[in-house]
Amino acid sequence: MTITRFAPSPTGYLHIGGLRTALYCYLVSKNKNGKFLLRIEDTDLARNSKEAAAAIEEAFEWTGLSYDGEVVYQSNRFDLYKSYVQKLLDEGKAYRCYMSKEELDAMRAEQTAAKQRPHYDGRYRDFTGEPPAGVEPVIRIKAPREGEISFVDGVKGEVHFNVSDMLDDFIIARSDGTPTYNFVVTIDDALMEITDVIRGDDHLSNTPKQIVIYNALGFKIPKFYHVPMILNHQGKKLSKRDGALDVMEYKRAGYLPEALLNFLVRLGWSHGDQEIFSLEEMIQFFDPNHINKSASAFNEEKLVWINAQYIKQLDADRLIKELEYFNLSLADHPKAHELIDLLRDRAKTLVELADMARAIINAPTDYDAKAYKKFIKGDALENLKAFKQTLEAHESCSSAEAFEVLAKQFLEEKGLKLKDLAQPLRIAMVGGAVSPSVFGVLSIIGHQNVIARIERLLNHKGKNDE
Repeated sequence: MTITRFAPSPTGYLHIGGLRTALYCYLVSKNKNGKFLLRIEDTDLARNSKEAAAAIEEAFEWTGLSYDGEVVYQSNRFDLYKSYVQKLLDEGKAYRCYMSKEELDAMRAEQTAAKQRPHYDGRYRDFTGEPPAGVEPVIRIKAPREGEISFVDGVKGEVHFNVSDMLDDFIIARSDGTPTYNFVVTIDDALMEITDVIRGDDHLSNTPKQIVIYNALGFKIPKFYHVPMILNHQGKKLSKRDGALDVMEYKRAGYLPEALLNFLVRLGWSHGDQEIFSLEEMIQFFDPNHINKSASAFNEEKLVWINAQYIKQLDADRLIKELEYFNLSLADHPKAHELIDLLRDRAKTLVELADMARAIINAPTDYDAKAYKKFIKGDALENLKAFKQTLEAHESCSSAEAFEVLAKQFLEEKGLKLKDLAQPLRIAMVGGAVSPSVFGVLSIIGHQNVIARIERLLNHKGKNDE
């Protein structure tokens, strides 16, 4: 069975790079009918935040990346980690090092001056003497001193690390007894039976250390996939300005979770020329061995385009539900579906969709000055007044088609063109000269409210003349 995990540290918000990694893990596990686990790596007690941990789970809930079982918190497993530290000590695979920080700093300074790689020299590796008084030891693992550590990475291919170039007897437990990152990650991945470790390639240099721990404890080594980072267009690390935001900021900006996942899956992976993927299609087609070896560039325009495609395609009831988050309730509006269908092709985000919907269902309290000056001139008000009288004399129009038929009859009788009525009518309805089909707008507003909005504009002009 394929088992993957996503293991963030709760020291800040979940950003989109982390969400992409989580998505890749999710897709790999679901493609194989396996398990996707969530582990919160909160051993850094000084920097952990309960709010950040809650925000991570909130992001998972919003995006629909459901994990299996309960969330695992490393902070609840310290006794377990200590037992494995003791196991390595008992088996002679780890040892207590009494070297002080000052001694270590001095040694590294000498090595740097001699143009050597700064490293621990192993002086306590086989120590049998009397420990120095007053020094709380760290625990170091006995790492190999020669040869290389190699593995096949699902993204990068064969990876080789020369032991003498990068490895020494590294610390697995600090002097206060707390275990180190690489140690607890290895223990947890082994005990949680993780088969595929998918993570950012900033963790690549941690892998040889973790392999040393796997081997020392007799654990099976999983498959590794180190995913290149998401960069900006200048090839640098994403900043907040470039899009490295809290995942929930994308919700607040009006992006749909499906669109964000669709965007992220394509940042480093492709399936032919297909751009739009349902989650089911992602699960079916995604192969971690086909992740690009090079970094991907964040492209906000592409995200906006994908989001617009989802707004065009999604069921109206779903969009109505999503708009509640933006304080717009359409559930009881008699023409809610008609309103959504009128606007969906024009909206790139849910924020835009909500704003356009409000502009139609709420009568304007003011009018765009430039539009008013450009279109409310000449006979515009007289034409509006005459059309209002036509509406008052006519039975209620209940559809865009009915309004259009009535308007064409009116224009023909008056010898006018559509442009003579449409723009002034738009300004009366929504306060400006930009809207979807004017007859569609009239249908949403409703016969009597159309009359009332025309009357309001006529009164507005009257006040200006006072």
